[in-house]
Amino acid sequence: MILRRLALALVLCGLALPLPASAQKQEDTMKKYVIERDIPGAGRMSQAELNAASKKSSEALASMGPNIQWVQSYVTDDKLYCVYLARNEDEIRKHAKAAGVPATRISRVNSMIDPLNGN
Repeated sequence: MILRRLALALVLCGLALPLPASAQKQEDTMKKYVIERDIPGAGRMSQAELNAASKKSSEALASMGPNIQWVQSYVTDDKLYCVYLARNEDEIRKHAKAAGVPATRISRVNSMIDPLNGN
């Protein structure tokens, strides 16, 4: 259990190397996505409003099973940028519909870079 959690933490941080293609089934692989949500006035939402939105999203996720996981979200003036792990884009769209939030643009993350890559 501890090793599984450590492996997940490494993947979420972008530190773990993916399994070789021969060890993966494409349909069983969780992929990372960034979801852009157009929500005018998002940056002016109160903490209580953000908490309520978080609760509604979490409830929708709980009803969907293990094929989708919310990692984190960033709130800007008029948008939310959410990071998810999911089997496919369809799971993201199902979650958006169930949670009552837009999924304006869904982008699959192909790779990650950070300041350490340049050293």
